[in-house]
Amino acid sequence: KARRKDKDAAATNQEEPKMYLESTVLECTIPESRLRDLVDLPEGLDYNEWLASHTLAFFDHINLLYGTISEFCTMSGCPDMTGPGNRQYLWFDEKGKKCKVAAPQYIDYVMTFTQKTVNDESLFPTKFERDFPSSFESLVKKIHGLLLHVLAHLYHAHFREMVLLQLHGHLHSLFAHFTLFNARFNLVDPKDALVLQDLAVALGLCPPTENPPTSSAAAAP
Repeated sequence: KARRKDKDAAATNQEEPKMYLESTVLECTIPESRLRDLVDLPEGLDYNEWLASHTLAFFDHINLLYGTISEFCTMSGCPDMTGPGNRQYLWFDEKGKKCKVAAPQYIDYVMTFTQKTVNDESLFPTKFERDFPSSFESLVKKIHGLLLHVLAHLYHAHFREMVLLQLHGHLHSLFAHFTLFNARFNLVDPKDALVLQDLAVALGLCPPTENPPTSSAAAAP
């Protein structure tokens, strides 16, 4: 019986093949070369304005795509917030304590936090000539780190539904734009980005890496 348990544990720890790396589903709706042009800061435009506009767009599109499969992301079906490579994401509660929550709850926290932040005029100013706070870039980095966790979960747990809904091309294009923008302005920790590094390589967004993603737990930034 002990040997049987060992075999079961080993099988549990082995990750299933990554469907999103299959050549038949590796298409984007927007050419990668055009996406590279879209991330460069236009001459004369304020850097923070550029960050703000992209952050709002990424939030809206990721929220929209998640909404299409949210009925499949349930407390029982996704009891942990996971990503590829058996990565598990933990949330910081209001007291700064790490806590383990189900994926739909975690993603709700992410979307609620982001929505509240971008609606705060003192943090995300929309009125003409209103100054951005000195902490704006660090705030954008936090939001992008959280949105990366949502993308990682979509690819890890719900890519099959994306394919069935014929939305995988849109997801790839969003991921490509998000990845190129973050790389251009160093907005996401490279260690966090490793979770989808193999996809970035497959889509031609970056050269192959010698350090593949490893299984670990990560806390929300």
